[in-house]
Amino acid sequence: MKPVLKSHKLANVCYDIRGPVLQEAKRMEDEGHKIIKLNIGNLGAFGFDSPEEIQLDMIRNLQNAAGYSDSKGIFAARKAVMHYTQQKQIKGVTLEDIYIGNGVSELIVMSMNALLNAGDEVLVPAPDYPLWTAAVSLSGGTPRHYLCDESNGWLPDVDDIRAKITPNTRAIVVINPNNPTGAVYPDDLLLEIVAVAREHGLIIYADEVYDKVLYDGVQHTALASLSEDVLTISFNGLSKNYRSCGYRAGWMVVSGDKRPARDYIEGLDMLASMRLCANVPGQYGIQTALGGYQSINDLVLPGGRLYRQREVAHDLITSIPGVSCVKPKATLYMFPRLDPKVYPITDDQLFIKELLQQERVLLVQGTGFNWPQPDHFRLVFLPYEDDLREAIARIARFLEGYRKRYGTGA
Repeated sequence: MKPVLKSHKLANVCYDIRGPVLQEAKRMEDEGHKIIKLNIGNLGAFGFDSPEEIQLDMIRNLQNAAGYSDSKGIFAARKAVMHYTQQKQIKGVTLEDIYIGNGVSELIVMSMNALLNAGDEVLVPAPDYPLWTAAVSLSGGTPRHYLCDESNGWLPDVDDIRAKITPNTRAIVVINPNNPTGAVYPDDLLLEIVAVAREHGLIIYADEVYDKVLYDGVQHTALASLSEDVLTISFNGLSKNYRSCGYRAGWMVVSGDKRPARDYIEGLDMLASMRLCANVPGQYGIQTALGGYQSINDLVLPGGRLYRQREVAHDLITSIPGVSCVKPKATLYMFPRLDPKVYPITDDQLFIKELLQQERVLLVQGTGFNWPQPDHFRLVFLPYEDDLREAIARIARFLEGYRKRYGTGA
């Protein structure tokens, strides 16, 4: 029998958050090693429970959740999302503009599948949440990465966005608040991006799943609220704001001038119907989540668990020689930089694997987020504080040894 090979469409697809280094971690766990995992924002694994009222509403509605729902989602969930768009000052959204999905991930892939033909290009930030780059590639398109500027708080470089636009460019992806950097974009920058999209006739895809995980009084502006003419597809869900990753309840909202996009929207409708519907029990948590007490606020305010752990992680990681980090204003992550003069890394995946093998700490290398240089990594600050301190102490010990072997010893 001939070898069974994977599709050529997967040649440029990677998702290193659950990639080869994680497989090594699983092998080590099978051998009995205990690994501290700082690789994924899976809140439930670290004792962040979903709000009880969401759980209770899902339980109470299980008897109504055995059948398929409307392909776009149950009425109550979409109505709640519509009200949320009104709170975020997004105009002109109706129930038919809202799609409920099995998490935002499914909807991202669906939105790209409906849009792209071979040769089409999509502007994606670097660093990015790697599913965006993977979804563009898997859908037959070509991702072109525009740079976010670390020296400017990881804000997108609008001049670089403009420079990357070609006749084949179809859309701009904006991840705000940003995973992996934790940056939150100011309104004037968002308006510049809207202006670029308007000038070149591009769709904006706004990934806003961390819009409530904000620190230090920072405010988030929904990108779709800044125009009524630019076609904007916004994404959000329960996974992060409501610590409900496993419920797989996300949504996608189409706003702006929808008239030129009727054929594209027909494609979205077709793909939504082909997967029949999103999981129905998870949909029953959406109305309660959006309309209930916003317990995320207790976690991100000073004294809250997420706030404290952000402070601890940033203080400890930046105390390591040769390591700097822009303090995140949002999300569950930070994206530290390793000074190449101190840490002359050529293969950051190998570097992260060696850290895992020596210190039993699992991170994700910066190139896994499509950052072009092997000089960053993403750190998840979700573990309880004692575990977080222990993990960063192990990272510091590994980096000290690395400096002595390969660097300047600074």
